[in-house]
Amino acid sequence: MTARVRLAALLALLPVSLAVLVGCGDDDEPSAQDPNDNPSQSGKPTKEQSPTEQPTQSASDSGSPATVAVPIYFVGDTPQGPRLFREFRQVEADNPLDEAVALMTAGDAADPDYGTLYPDGSFASVSFSEGAGAIVVQVKDDAWSMRADGMSKQEAKLAVQQLVYTVQGVQGERLPVLVQKENDPVPLFGVSTDGGLKAAPPNNVLAFVNVTQPEQDSQPGATFVASGVANSFEATVPWEVRDESGAKVLEGFATAEGWGDHLYPWESEVDASGLAPGTYTFVAMTDDPSDGEGGGPTEDTKTFTLS
Repeated sequence: MTARVRLAALLALLPVSLAVLVGCGDDDEPSAQDPNDNPSQSGKPTKEQSPTEQPTQSASDSGSPATVAVPIYFVGDTPQGPRLFREFRQVEADNPLDEAVALMTAGDAADPDYGTLYPDGSFASVSFSEGAGAIVVQVKDDAWSMRADGMSKQEAKLAVQQLVYTVQGVQGERLPVLVQKENDPVPLFGVSTDGGLKAAPPNNVLAFVNVTQPEQDSQPGATFVASGVANSFEATVPWEVRDESGAKVLEGFATAEGWGDHLYPWESEVDASGLAPGTYTFVAMTDDPSDGEGGGPTEDTKTFTLS
């Protein structure tokens, strides 16, 4: 298959634009779970866990508060422009929605390549309302009702989806997200929230590859299983290990569980036992059928250490 034919096949599966990011119909929504299927949890994850299950809680022997692993969506650069990358973090279990959204708005990501579209500040509260059957986000004031200086319409819509994907992921359900000041709906960055916000299709807002393991600044051992989610041509997810100079010292590929309509899980065993102790970068990427003509592959990187 020629590069041009492969490119045409890939483009046929991708959205034409990012124009529709809010309020998509039920037919376009992914199933009622966190969009990336069955990821392993961060914070020293030990097993695969469905996002629809209650996350595992833990408490230290020192009596510190119990914590729970939750997905938080941050913003990073891709060939398609800014997109959402997921990072699992441990937060206090008494109010994981509030804790996760506080990290999200602050841009407090473990991966330095990730950030946030939210200006300084935070929401007043984030909670699940059983009566409303929705996740309720209370604003402190009208500061975020309109777009911030320098924020484009597309960035505003992506910021809204950053919130929606995070709170739905933490709650484990595709519930409507209500943004309110007291009991009244208010716009968020100029985007109407009347009737509740819904998640946009994953292909419109998520980066096409995301690494869950190894975690940023971890010590995974000489042989480890790399994993994540991706939507890559023919389900092929190439990966590399690069040294501190950026030189490629290992390479391989994983085969994801699918491709085309959303992101699918992938994993691959990495044997780094032949490498000298030091700091390295694991890079997962999408397959590039255009040979560079389409902006190049999407990448996600994680720095790790071999002792």
